Amino acid sequence: MKDNIKKGLLGENEAIKYLISQGYRIMDRNYRTRLGEIDIIAIKSKILVFVEVKARTSANYGYPYEAVNWKKREKIYKSSLIYIKHRKLEDYQIRYDIIEVFLREKPKINHIENAFCI
Repeated sequence: MKDNIKKGLLGENEAIKYLISQGYRIMDRNYRTRLGEIDIIAIKSKILVFVEVKARTSANYGYPYEAVNWKKREKIYKSSLIYIKHRKLEDYQIRYDIIEVFLREKPKINHIENAFCI
């Protein structure tokens, strides 16, 4: 279990570095509600982006994005509505992304914009 937590943290750190390099401003990380958690919340060009990060060392058991099933998407969506209301960000356009991080000697990032909608 500790290895998975460590992989997740490494993946999130790589995803944040990537997002910053692409011009995103990080608003929050690991935002938790009673309904679920959102890994990264960022803003770019008046778009509020909710990001789910999935880190893997290989695709032997499937691609990371495949782990974001309908139940996880629903939790992210409901948590995002709470975040928007709490932070009074109703004027922003909203997008849900997935960032796959392949943890290797040099991590590989696959950013899937508009990965899902509810």
